[in-house]
Amino acid sequence: MGAWPVSVTPQELDQPFADYDPFAWVYNEHWSGPFAAQVMTALDALLLPGMSGSARILDLCCGTGQLAAKLTGRGFAVTGVDGSSEMLRYARVNAPSAEFVHADARDLRGEGQFDAVVCVFDSLNHILNFDELVTVFRNVRAALSPEGRFLFDLNMEQGYIERCLGSHTIVDDDNACIVDVDYTEEEHLASFEITLFHRDGPGWSRTDLTLLQRCYSEPQVRDALADAGFGDISVHEAESELGMDGNVGRSFFLASAV
Repeated sequence: MGAWPVSVTPQELDQPFADYDPFAWVYNEHWSGPFAAQVMTALDALLLPGMSGSARILDLCCGTGQLAAKLTGRGFAVTGVDGSSEMLRYARVNAPSAEFVHADARDLRGEGQFDAVVCVFDSLNHILNFDELVTVFRNVRAALSPEGRFLFDLNMEQGYIERCLGSHTIVDDDNACIVDVDYTEEEHLASFEITLFHRDGPGWSRTDLTLLQRCYSEPQVRDALADAGFGDISVHEAESELGMDGNVGRSFFLASAV
């Protein structure tokens, strides 16, 4: 499979998701692997049955590649795309059989290359503008084969209020991560204030960053998918329907190219 074509300048590639680079090591170490194991339950229930073992899958916003590793382990041909070069550095180690491309989902251009597109771990909540969300959906639609399907998850409002809000801490011998989450219902905006400590020789280094997520309602997402040319849209609750414990308020959307 050839490299994914993009229409962005080198300067643009270096900038949009640079804030995610300092977060890559803790994402790789503590979150991506366990979630990839859980999310395979959703893929096995909703997407993978009936797909040939050689099907082409685009892992959009692939992060550090643990899901790509599981998919290539099943024999699928996987291309991972992410805007963070540091996330991709880990991904290439975690999933050496996959192809990885540094690119922004909002600027991708493709023509019917993939049998399925997956985008998980609330990656699309990081698209903060509704029109840009529609643009991503249109890019995905263009990338899919005529009978391709698109599976992605989103944090819904219940998830922010019941699961995300508050302070979350991870402490290891050589690193620590503190995440304080606030959610503004009026703006439908979640703020993740992250402080990272990492042992650096005899001392410690500290990094502070803020990541934002937008909460979209189910009707908004359905409208955006329809506008982008998708049909046969279904919605599945991660915890109650798919058995993904600890994921209340996370919904999976499955849509077909039409």
